[in-house]
Amino acid sequence: MSTISIQSPAILRDATGVSGRSMRRTTLRLTVRGRRVLAAAAAAPLAAGIAFSVLAGGSALASGEQGAPVSFETVTVMPGDTLWSIAAAAAPDVDPRDVIDDIMRLNNLSGGTIQAYSSIAIPTEYSH
Repeated sequence: MSTISIQSPAILRDATGVSGRSMRRTTLRLTVRGRRVLAAAAAAPLAAGIAFSVLAGGSALASGEQGAPVSFETVTVMPGDTLWSIAAAAAPDVDPRDVIDDIMRLNNLSGGTIQAYSSIAIPTEYSH
């Protein structure tokens, strides 16, 4: 069997006990570019979390409760018809503003404009 012996070179020490090699202390210096990269790396998870919450946060959760069923009749809009005229014809004894509000909610209308020859739903409580 053979043996291997490893010898390290002798290190001479001076009178203060420090080795002959100079011991330099390294310092970390960040440039402006390095600071920007470090700040961007630290802010990336926060930005990703905000982006995820904005994209996924607007969804609604469905509940287990059943909504009230809505029954309606459809009316075809003729040229010159307005929501006011349709509401007044559908329910002459009710305030047209209440009927218009229910028609807009039922048809998911954001404004008061309707297209000619389109069909809109009118709640059966107002239809005659």
